[in-house]
Amino acid sequence: MRNTEKLENSDIKRLQLFLLVTPILGLFPAIWILYRQNGSPQHRAASKLVITLTMMWILGNILLQPGTEVGESGTITLLLINSLLTTSYFIISFGLMVRIWKKQPLWLPGISRIAEKVVSKHL
Repeated sequence: MRNTEKLENSDIKRLQLFLLVTPILGLFPAIWILYRQNGSPQHRAASKLVITLTMMWILGNILLQPGTEVGESGTITLLLINSLLTTSYFIISFGLMVRIWKKQPLWLPGISRIAEKVVSKHL
């Protein structure tokens, strides 16, 4: 009986991690976990990573948007960069889901380090 309880608990934790790394929608549970300061250390680290990735994507979109509306010369280039940014965000999120599925740690070179330093200071 104990083995099934452990299995169910680990499956629920993995499903929660899948929810966290869902593009755009995962931001809200991630903020909630860090605001309430609950969850396992793995969930808090994943929340920091998700918040950092989503904020980088949002900031990139905000910074690229005025350039596409102002001039016509570089509009196509900026729209291509914006689409590359959005595609990269979704591919990285999908890659994190694959890592959860394979039961590997959630870690991205450079971004995980930024997430630990920046998000920990502000929350």
